[in-house]
Amino acid sequence: MERLANIFHLGIKEWRSLWRDKIMLGLILFAFSINIYISASSMPETLHLAPIAVVDEDRSPLSSRMTGAFYPPYFINPALIDQHQIDPLMDAGHYTVVLDIPPGFQRDLLAGREPTIQLNVDATRLTQAFLGASYIQAILALETQAFVQGEQNVASPVALEVRNRFNPTLSPSWFGAVVKLIDSITMLSIILTGAALIREREHGTIEHLLVMPLTPLEIMLAKIWSMGVVVLFASGASLVLVVQGWMQVPIEGSILLFLAGAALHLFATTSMGIFLATIARSMPQLGMLIILVLIPLQMLSGGITPFENMPQFVQTIMQGAPTTHYISLAQAILFRGAGLEIVWPRLLALAVIGSVFFTLSLRRFRRSIAGMA
Repeated sequence: MERLANIFHLGIKEWRSLWRDKIMLGLILFAFSINIYISASSMPETLHLAPIAVVDEDRSPLSSRMTGAFYPPYFINPALIDQHQIDPLMDAGHYTVVLDIPPGFQRDLLAGREPTIQLNVDATRLTQAFLGASYIQAILALETQAFVQGEQNVASPVALEVRNRFNPTLSPSWFGAVVKLIDSITMLSIILTGAALIREREHGTIEHLLVMPLTPLEIMLAKIWSMGVVVLFASGASLVLVVQGWMQVPIEGSILLFLAGAALHLFATTSMGIFLATIARSMPQLGMLIILVLIPLQMLSGGITPFENMPQFVQTIMQGAPTTHYISLAQAILFRGAGLEIVWPRLLALAVIGSVFFTLSLRRFRRSIAGMA
């Protein structure tokens, strides 16, 4: 009971120290509110209101059909321009893509020839250029196929009916909001615990703790539970108020189960923060170490790119990262409504990874304390 009391009171001390750090409080508020909204609402995975112009030299029903196939929200309503206007307007940056339909295009297509369409793309707008070209190719292929089948009265032998599960509108902000929330949980948990230990060293209060009847385990547990509770509370409030309320992202599963997974994830990431703080000697060094750790965790955990698309050796290595399992767990719970019977392997993996990180961090912390003593 005495140890539990020590851990509790040390955790309250960490809360008081955090309350006096207004910059850190502002970072927490920003990371779990405005930052999630900005990052999720600007996800570039889909085309949005790309400026497009069409040079229709054919003036046929097919060319009119193709021109009418481009509409919001993917493209603005296409402008009809002349061929001599292509270069000046693209040089001025008015249009990202310009489609040039040659004369006699419909006639040559129905005659069995293979006519070509010129697509001019402003590649300086990298995201819109890459996505716009692929979107236009798919749209033109569908419109051409539908027109030819209509003219020849050929019915397709296969009818494909697409049903989008879990995200019917294919809105990237739904996925982006949850991923950004997980990134904020990971980042803040590492920063808060690491900064708490560095702050003790810079202010000289770590020596005060050493002369008290406290063990390294009690000091470390106090920092982990106190900072973990702060991040857990902030993440729960952000999920309900920002993701579900402000951004209108539907939550299908149990929020309590998601927070249980978050607690296990925090067990691992806060231990990582302690470990990094024992290596760094100052706050700038800690910041650089956190950047080196956060970038792989965010880039290679399946949040930005699909985990299955990565090389096999990267997938094997990232199985030891807590973010890999937490992102998969969060998607299953929040989007697909998965229960404990489905996500328990991920919870078990988080518990094992957290225990390993905690053990390594405690060993490193004891060594650093012994060196100071």
